[in-house]
Amino acid sequence: MSLPEPADRAQRIVAYKRLLQGYIDRRPSGLRGRLALALGKHKSFVSQITNPAYSVPIPAADLPIIFEICHLSPPEREGFLAIYREAHPERAPRTPRPPNAAHELRIGLPGFRSEATARDVEAAILDFAQRVIRLALRAEGARKEGGPSDEEARQPRGRRPRRGA
Repeated sequence: MSLPEPADRAQRIVAYKRLLQGYIDRRPSGLRGRLALALGKHKSFVSQITNPAYSVPIPAADLPIIFEICHLSPPEREGFLAIYREAHPERAPRTPRPPNAAHELRIGLPGFRSEATARDVEAAILDFAQRVIRLALRAEGARKEGGPSDEEARQPRGRRPRRGA
């Protein structure tokens, strides 16, 4: 496959950025900040990759995160990817992960003066994450097995309605 000419490529980049900008504009405010956090980038980077006036392309590796954070439907994803592939035939964007698939979460940490402090902070974060994941898995399992409904789970502990009452 031959690469698009530079002017043609620029027009295609503008096309997929306009499409993404439209998706973002229809979502609640604060989405760009959430995107920056999820991508581990600065808000200015998100502005550059979502604004058609800038020629900065969207990195293919960031597409699954963008799709997830923007809550793009499968048809929206496919439409976007079709235009993206035309603009960047040499890039093979990763297939977005299916719902319920395991994924990684990246957390930026500051540079610590002490290696021991860095290890302690990492260990505390990992321990906390593992505990939260176990709790969430138990809660999902309880829901599947007839545990409390979402409505019942939101009730303060002392005020839960009795089952069958």
